[in-house]
Amino acid sequence: MSNRVGVLGSICNPPHLGHATLARCAAEQLGLERVLLIPTGSPAHRDEPGVSPQVRLQLAEAAAHDEPVLEASAIEVERPGPSYMADTLELLLQQRPATEFVLLLGADQHATLDSWHEPDRIRRAARIAVAPRTGAPFAATPETIAIAMPPVDVSSTEIRRRVAAGEPIDGLVSPGVARLIAELGLYRG
Repeated sequence: MSNRVGVLGSICNPPHLGHATLARCAAEQLGLERVLLIPTGSPAHRDEPGVSPQVRLQLAEAAAHDEPVLEASAIEVERPGPSYMADTLELLLQQRPATEFVLLLGADQHATLDSWHEPDRIRRAARIAVAPRTGAPFAATPETIAIAMPPVDVSSTEIRRRVAAGEPIDGLVSPGVARLIAELGLYRG
């Protein structure tokens, strides 16, 4: 069993098949034991989403149930105050000191990493692996690992729009996430 674990932070509003595809590709290519899907507790750099952290954690748990490599983590939901990846990674290292963490980012997120809260702490706490995103060029550097991944044209914003418009979301989210969205009446506008 590997001591290498992926970290995939997201608002999870809702988590979608792009998250699952990234997790699966990263696990296969980087030898990850699993990938922690971490819903943001209190977003530091954007408005609070219209869905509570606890419900977004439920959505992450549903996504993880449908994708064996994923494991939902409540680490940010349970911690008070704004969610910063630097704090999350350091807390994970305290909890699991023998684990090598790999932060999984899309190329669009990686392009903004220097504007994140204390990016040098992030780089010290985890390796950084980057997947391509349409419109966000990326080339591997000595500090980053490239993840080969097929293009997945899906966004949480589009899923919320489709649900509000009564359109299907098949093929955009896992069956468990779709079921939970319907059961809780999320995103109906």
